Amino acid sequence: MPVIDAQVHAYERDHPGRPWAGVLHGPPEVTGDEMVKAMDAVGVDGAILVSAFTMYRYDASYAVSVRKAHPGRFALVKPVDTRNPAVEEVIADWAGTDGAVAVRIMMNQDVPEDPADPGVARVLAAAGRHGLPVNLLCWGRLDQVDALAARHPGTRLVIDHLGLQQPFEPPVPAQPFAELPKLLRLATHDNVVVKITGACTLSHRPFPYADIWDPLARIFDAFGLDRCLWGTDWTRAVAFLTYAQGVDAFRVTDRLSDADRAVLMGGTAQDVYGWAPSRD
Repeated sequence: MPVIDAQVHAYERDHPGRPWAGVLHGPPEVTGDEMVKAMDAVGVDGAILVSAFTMYRYDASYAVSVRKAHPGRFALVKPVDTRNPAVEEVIADWAGTDGAVAVRIMMNQDVPEDPADPGVARVLAAAGRHGLPVNLLCWGRLDQVDALAARHPGTRLVIDHLGLQQPFEPPVPAQPFAELPKLLRLATHDNVVVKITGACTLSHRPFPYADIWDPLARIFDAFGLDRCLWGTDWTRAVAFLTYAQGVDAFRVTDRLSDADRAVLMGGTAQDVYGWAPSRD
């Protein structure tokens, strides 16, 4: 089974040809070539490349260029604007883009908390028609996601980063898993899956982060490993750990069998996104 990182970012340095809209916590630059080099060093076969919203907002052109340079190593996720009246056309165009496997909603202050919001409904319905999962950055909004999952049973919803607010830099919050019961309630919806991305940044312990495994086990038990996807959230996690540590923590733990690892670290991503990497 190939190893697939369910969320990485790549971006150029800020420059006039592709200016940043904001500054993401992380290195000043992680190009596609650099991301591939980091993956190769630790045996990661492929990754879901999520276009960096902080820098590029709804413009996924850099991610598309990375995919063109490394077509066997990356699949693509693009943030979409729920306020855009033409968002259905945007999603239709994205569905026809080589390597595109999902869209993403950043559930920030620009997205209403009403589960009946027509903009969110348009995105979920259009994505469902095109067979695209919708990634949701939704910490603090899990009750809303509960309602959305019920309203749109034909659209697969992918919860980013365990649905929990994760720090950009130390210290780790005193109770980083406080909202876990709200996430676990979403397991009743068959169309909801969870990205176990950035989990190591919620640890109060050094590598291999022994204190994350009891709460993660509750997620695995509730959803089943076939609805959980491992990933690093590289590059946001650089203040806490190296890329190798984010990978190896899941390889060295005795809380996962080899069969579990194969599903969590690649099998579910292939199923959810309908994509497998190739080094050819």
